[in-house]
Amino acid sequence: MKSPLEKARKNPESMKARILAVARRLFGEYGFHGTTTRMIAKEVGIDISTLHYHWGDKNDLYEAVVMDVNNDLGRELLKVEKTVHDSSLEERLNVSIDQMMDYLFDHPEISNLVLLRYFSKTRNEVDVDFKVPEFSGDIARAMGLAKDAKNPSPRAMMKVMSIMNGMHSFVSGENFFRPMLNLDRKNYIRAVKETLKFILIPAFVLQEGKTKKGRSSGSASAKN
Repeated sequence: MKSPLEKARKNPESMKARILAVARRLFGEYGFHGTTTRMIAKEVGIDISTLHYHWGDKNDLYEAVVMDVNNDLGRELLKVEKTVHDSSLEERLNVSIDQMMDYLFDHPEISNLVLLRYFSKTRNEVDVDFKVPEFSGDIARAMGLAKDAKNPSPRAMMKVMSIMNGMHSFVSGENFFRPMLNLDRKNYIRAVKETLKFILIPAFVLQEGKTKKGRSSGSASAKN
């Protein structure tokens, strides 16, 4: 038997899908505790009983939102990994930043949900969570920082987290940062990409070069 989430994803025009889309946006804007099912129902244009009929209680709906976001992020990261496969680290970073920033800016509720979930002092109890460790391992492997996505080193994980935190922060903080910079949205997104590349690409490429040089020196010493 299909779950409510599976039914919603299969039929984007259904009532379940409409409720899910609004829930993603409102939970992303106000967090779990700041969002009520009545707010969601009102935004969709239905009564509260209809919402509960399709999704159950607030926790059930929030869990579905988290799973929906996990599914979307997983698919997008897989697309990026396929695109950058066998490319140089510099090219992997260039393409990954472009693709992920375009995706996250098109779906800002994802960054909002992730940051609210992990940094809120009033976390709620749900049975599922955002797959940050799993996603970080996949990204580390795609970037060549780890051979095994399931067992990346803490150092590799921290490097990936620095990238993702930067991405999410610029997306989630757009309404705060953009007026400060006096930029329209198109130029803000372009500036974010340029800034991330300016900071991240030299740092990662330089480190890769040092690592390869160290390995070469070690091999030469061993031969001597």
